Amino acid sequence: MHHIDVSIEKDVFDANNKLAHENYHKLKDNGVRAFDLLGAIGSGKTALIENIVPILNRQGIKAGAIAGDVWGDDDFKRIVATGIPAVNANTGKECHLDAHIVEHAIEDLPLSEIDVLFIENVGNMVCPTDFALGAEKRVVVISTTEGDDVVNKHPMMFRNGTIAVINKIDLAEFVGCNISRMEEDIHKYNPIMPIFKTNLKTGEGVEELVKEILR
Repeated sequence: MHHIDVSIEKDVFDANNKLAHENYHKLKDNGVRAFDLLGAIGSGKTALIENIVPILNRQGIKAGAIAGDVWGDDDFKRIVATGIPAVNANTGKECHLDAHIVEHAIEDLPLSEIDVLFIENVGNMVCPTDFALGAEKRVVVISTTEGDDVVNKHPMMFRNGTIAVINKIDLAEFVGCNISRMEEDIHKYNPIMPIFKTNLKTGEGVEELVKEILR
């Protein structure tokens, strides 16, 4: 029975990876660069998009987004309010987006009007890790309010990520969070992962992050 379970799991991941590969090439063929945003509920993924869009607008770069959530359209409404095309992708029961959901979301986007696509994953620090979507980079967003042990509790999120964002740095002293410990843990699991510290209420750190994302 155990062997069958493992085989099914491998088949699921293989099928997802094949679709993710197709998504990547479809986006690339349309001149779209896609970035997967991962992190817990409330870490700041939507706020990050809200901060990045005006910066891209000033550079003449057109953004789009896929808002992933188990249910509801709260994040989707916030993203649409920035003026960019977006699709709301509800997973129902699943705690992550997968390449199949993203494939359908891409079909509902005006790709010819988008240069950069942000795929905001479901707020979860575990499930999204194993499911590639077709993005070229994975941006992992954590916040000081999650505690300075959050990285050590979710190492795979960082091993499989490209860029780390430590958000809500303005609240660190109030919640007793040691940011240095978070940085050390990130580099323990991914020594080459660049880290950006942000305060999305003021926009601190976002300009530098955007340069790294688009690099």
